[in-house]
Amino acid sequence: MDKSFLVKLLGFNATLIHGDPTVLDRWRWLVARLPVTRNGERLLDVGCGSGAFAIGAALRGYSTLGLSWDERNQAIARERAALCKADTAAFEVQDVRHLGERSDLGDRFDVAICFENVEHILDDGKLIRDIARCLKPGGRLLVTTPNLRYRPISDGDMGPFRPVEDGAHVRRGYSKAMLREVCQQAGLKVEEISFCTGILSQKLSTLMRGLAPISPALSWGAALPLRLAPTLFDGVLTPLVGWPFFSICVEAYKPRNFG
Repeated sequence: MDKSFLVKLLGFNATLIHGDPTVLDRWRWLVARLPVTRNGERLLDVGCGSGAFAIGAALRGYSTLGLSWDERNQAIARERAALCKADTAAFEVQDVRHLGERSDLGDRFDVAICFENVEHILDDGKLIRDIARCLKPGGRLLVTTPNLRYRPISDGDMGPFRPVEDGAHVRRGYSKAMLREVCQQAGLKVEEISFCTGILSQKLSTLMRGLAPISPALSWGAALPLRLAPTLFDGVLTPLVGWPFFSICVEAYKPRNFG
């Protein structure tokens, strides 16, 4: 099946609905913190997957670089960027555990994003330090990662979380204190901690993951008519019923140099 068929048909917005509703949730969180620009700011996407957020940021005026170890995903990202006419989006194959070896990326970026990635990395402190090094003074880091208090969407979310980097999660998630800790030891100041992906997005994701082994097309089609509901109601319904948001999100800042 053509992995970019919907992008050819619908453009950039299709990149946000290829997967489960959590992708759109993270994009909506990002957009609120990523103003449209005409100044050519640079954005680094660490662990960019198939490139949706790097492409979207490019369409908002940023010069973006997406990094991922997965050559197949990077090929898809480049194809989708071309289809979306995101001319300022570039993608490189890079194991982000070795980001610190990239001296060419130091102090280059105005914004760095790292979405649902740090929970896969054993030395998460090193990863955040390496990303911070890529930021210019005054640059911002935006991170999303599983909330330590989440309720499992599928069986895999229960663990076990093994001390081996094999592509799965190496830890359950993060609390506010844990995120402040890794940012502080990287020399970053935390500006805001918030949450995304509420109860309706989680329930839709459970439906999709349950149907996917039967048929990916069935999984996607069954959820499609319900996709609008989380964007309309999750923000109010989730805290109302006391359900934990699935992802915790942090916005941090690299202090400027004075003197």
